[in-house]
Amino acid sequence: MSPTSYGGLVLIRNARLVAVTEAVPGLVDVRLDGGRVVEVGASLRGEETSYDAGGRWLAPGLWDQHVHLGQWTLASARLDLGPARSSAEAVALVRQRLEEWPDLPVIGWGHRPTAWPDNPTVSDLDAIGSDQPIVLIAGDGHHGWLNTVALHALALPIRDSVVSEAEWFMAYGRLASVLGQDGTGPDAYRRSMEAAAAQGVVGLVDLEFSGGVADWVERWGGGADLLRIRHACYADGLDDVLARGLRSGDPLADDPRLTMGPLKIISDGSLNTRTAWCCEPYAEKAVPGFEEGQPNQSPDELRGLLARAAAGGLEVAVHAIGDRAVTEALAAFEDTGARGGIEHVQLTTRDDVRRMARLGVRASVQPAHLLDDRDVTERLWPGRAERCFPLRWMLDDGVDVVLGSDAPVSPLDPWLAIASAVHRSGDDREPWHPEQSITAREALVASTDGWGTVAAGHPADLVLLDADPLDGASDREHATRLRSFADHVVETWVAGATAYSRS
Repeated sequence: MSPTSYGGLVLIRNARLVAVTEAVPGLVDVRLDGGRVVEVGASLRGEETSYDAGGRWLAPGLWDQHVHLGQWTLASARLDLGPARSSAEAVALVRQRLEEWPDLPVIGWGHRPTAWPDNPTVSDLDAIGSDQPIVLIAGDGHHGWLNTVALHALALPIRDSVVSEAEWFMAYGRLASVLGQDGTGPDAYRRSMEAAAAQGVVGLVDLEFSGGVADWVERWGGGADLLRIRHACYADGLDDVLARGLRSGDPLADDPRLTMGPLKIISDGSLNTRTAWCCEPYAEKAVPGFEEGQPNQSPDELRGLLARAAAGGLEVAVHAIGDRAVTEALAAFEDTGARGGIEHVQLTTRDDVRRMARLGVRASVQPAHLLDDRDVTERLWPGRAERCFPLRWMLDDGVDVVLGSDAPVSPLDPWLAIASAVHRSGDDREPWHPEQSITAREALVASTDGWGTVAAGHPADLVLLDADPLDGASDREHATRLRSFADHVVETWVAGATAYSRS
């Protein structure tokens, strides 16, 4: 689609509407025009292009509210380190890759050393004896394990430990200049969007660490324009965004499908690196001197960023995983009057959930993380698991909850997120704290960007399914079905134009 074109007049006939917020019985026709749903009713008349839904189920398209799209696009070409259970196993995988392609840099993804018997070190990678840069990115994205060649190439101080948190996020933005584009051109982004559309996804909130407005405008013009995108900036790009006079929701590239998103702030670390900022110490392997984790900004720095964003008309997305980080983020929202949400909210208290509701602060949660972090949480945060991913509390207390993946930390798969929120288990074990589960309908509402049952006035961002995702109890069988529900996607429309068709 060009920047100003949308799907033309389309009449979707004989559809059943998924009862996201209200039930509409029987078969209906849905008229699309100018990128909007303009009419819903029985036996509508018209000469426009007709699509026969054949009694299939029509729902608002899905959104992933937390994606690092550049990293997700790269992930398929990276060395998968997820299976490694020690530094030695990870090094063996790197050696194997270099034996196959000795003249290429190694970019790996997915190692999680929290449970390893040893810590990853630069000297382990240097011992391989390669003159190629080796950059291994942790599964939670919060550190890079590099060899000395890569440290030099990225102008980082020489050390024997990993590069973590703020230092790593800044270095990540320089990877392309050192290692080449590595599949992050418009064509590669387009392929990622096509894969997402095949799952019924119509929109992404891109929280990539690097790149700015100009990068997205260029990428969009190069053909990476299939889905709706909200582009977030970080503190180092805030001056540019404010100088351009951009507010959250403003179109970029003269196209309302590509818009300015929030200011993203990473206020603390992660569970697996034991840097998420908590009220109580970690039970084991705490970072010396920071037994409760640590913040990435002082309270004044955090408030200063929120105040600048609010004054410039930008929403704010504050990464806060530990309960202390959530408390401090909410205090900053309250003191500055900033609008937006908290990303992750992995560990919090009932009082802070109520505070979120009172302040109108959104919770952007990635339920698939609880599958990966279940066992780690019990070890590092013993006695606190009942306060992790507290989706039931949030909805009961009136918090606006939206779901996402944090891809590539978890797969860009909205059905996996929905299933995880419903059943809270990814294996044969019983659900992890099932009292915090939510229903499939509630999870679907949290995945459709606030749009309920398809109705006139909605954007023409729709997904047609050959089964009803709400057909089933919120139990293991239903969750298993939901995890593979992408198989039921028949057609996806964005702004009234076909973004995916199974036929």
